[in-house]
Amino acid sequence: MCAIIVQRVKRQDARKPGVPKRDEKPIQGLVSDKNFIVANAVENILAAPKLPANANKDYLKKKAYGKTPKYLTNIKNEIEDEYNLVREMQIEEQAEEDRKKFLMPEEERGELIAALKKKWEVLHIEYQKEAHYPKLDTLGKKSRKINLEAEMEQIEQDIRKLTKNYIFIDTTAPSSTYW
Repeated sequence: MCAIIVQRVKRQDARKPGVPKRDEKPIQGLVSDKNFIVANAVENILAAPKLPANANKDYLKKKAYGKTPKYLTNIKNEIEDEYNLVREMQIEEQAEEDRKKFLMPEEERGELIAALKKKWEVLHIEYQKEAHYPKLDTLGKKSRKINLEAEMEQIEQDIRKLTKNYIFIDTTAPSSTYW
């Protein structure tokens, strides 16, 4: 019971003063000679300047001064982990591609060169037959001669490529011939 009364008293003290009664009359006729504008200016001029509240703090002497924050270190580590993961994936892909490439056997290379030389000889014989015409007066003769020259040039380039010391076969590359 005592606690309830104390709470009521505290509530009443926190309230605003009551509304004046009907028969209470306000105080009238109070006049002041004080010039509030001048008084305020004089008070502000004579007042001592306010000092900042944290004037004594020296930020250079903090524990973490000059150190990298933890969250930045965590982010940096995450980025480094992602880079390492990407590098590992690239190395694995490169190793897989390297497994799909192998050195061409010497016998197979020799067979290819021999077959290309035979094909070139056959084309050369056909070309010599076409070269005996004094005039290339029809489109068929002209196009046949141009096609033979192009095929012979392509075979010569292929033979030059096959005469290198090491030839690697890439099983992932698409074939250059159309079937």
